[in-house]
Amino acid sequence: MGIKMDKRILAIESSCDETAAAIVENGRKVISSVVATQIDRHVIFGGVVLEIASRLHTESISHVVQKALDDADMKVSDVDAIAVTAAPGLIGALLVGVGFAKGLSFSAGLPLVPVHHLRGHIAANYIAHQNLEPPFLCLVVSGGHSHIVEVKSYTQMSVVGRTRDDAAGEAFDKTARSLGLPYPGGVHLDKAAEGGDPHAYTLPNPKIAGAPYDFSFSGLKTAVINTIHNAQQKGEQIPISDMAASVRESITKILTERFMKCAKELGYKKLALAGGVSANSELRRKMTEACRKAGCELFIPPLSLCGDNAAMIGTQAYYELIEGNTAGLDLNAKASMEIGSNFNTSGNKNI
Repeated sequence: MGIKMDKRILAIESSCDETAAAIVENGRKVISSVVATQIDRHVIFGGVVLEIASRLHTESISHVVQKALDDADMKVSDVDAIAVTAAPGLIGALLVGVGFAKGLSFSAGLPLVPVHHLRGHIAANYIAHQNLEPPFLCLVVSGGHSHIVEVKSYTQMSVVGRTRDDAAGEAFDKTARSLGLPYPGGVHLDKAAEGGDPHAYTLPNPKIAGAPYDFSFSGLKTAVINTIHNAQQKGEQIPISDMAASVRESITKILTERFMKCAKELGYKKLALAGGVSANSELRRKMTEACRKAGCELFIPPLSLCGDNAAMIGTQAYYELIEGNTAGLDLNAKASMEIGSNFNTSGNKNI
């Protein structure tokens, strides 16, 4: 990790539909954390509308950052760096956070630390599990990503498995929408599944030739949507709880089996979950049981840290700052970026 330094970081997150700010000390202690969600504004559309998300971030960001400072009883001059999610995500939403963070960094004369959103999700585990240190293997599952990541150090990571099409979270959301469940679909599908038969419907389990750790959820999503549409055309009712349970069972089984296969073959006994879908109750149950049987240690973030938040960004930013991964005012947001890549900017590396 390098030389440990005492640092308090003000972090900003705006990659999708939450405007968040937090102050984190030494990468492990959350002093304050504020999240302003936009769910009530997007629910009528059944999903996130980029233009609306960007405008709402613009309206909320000053207030959210100020509240994070007030809750910590601090001023900007009391922190040591400004961190921000700079990739990946909705580009308009990211630009709001990056622009605000650059202005704050410049006006306060503080280092600017760009953070990869998925590295942040992984880092949420450091807040909940003070004893967790790399190396370990992490399953990162969200609305836009399904990755198996080797976390070699706090800032050195590589993807060894990924989805070839839809992410697990997207498959949950789209099938939930087809069932008439409200946005955000994954959460409501998880609840609806509790009373259903997980074996009521047989769904595809695609495998990728030559890539045993990769995922594909597009066919499964299409199979569910087609089944629902065919029933509707015949005037038949689809039992929502049974379909929800079958979808949840299929996706979580694929994720768990593929992840555990990867862990065994790569020799990892320390495993972690991260991302919004890590809140799924069945995935947590399956992973806990699989790790118990395999004799692996499993780290899962609490539900409060599974979704997008700035505390996880501040945590990862601490380790990026120690490595000198800072940015200059030429920092730009990126809609997509590999988790193993660093932001190449003209930032001052001397901290």
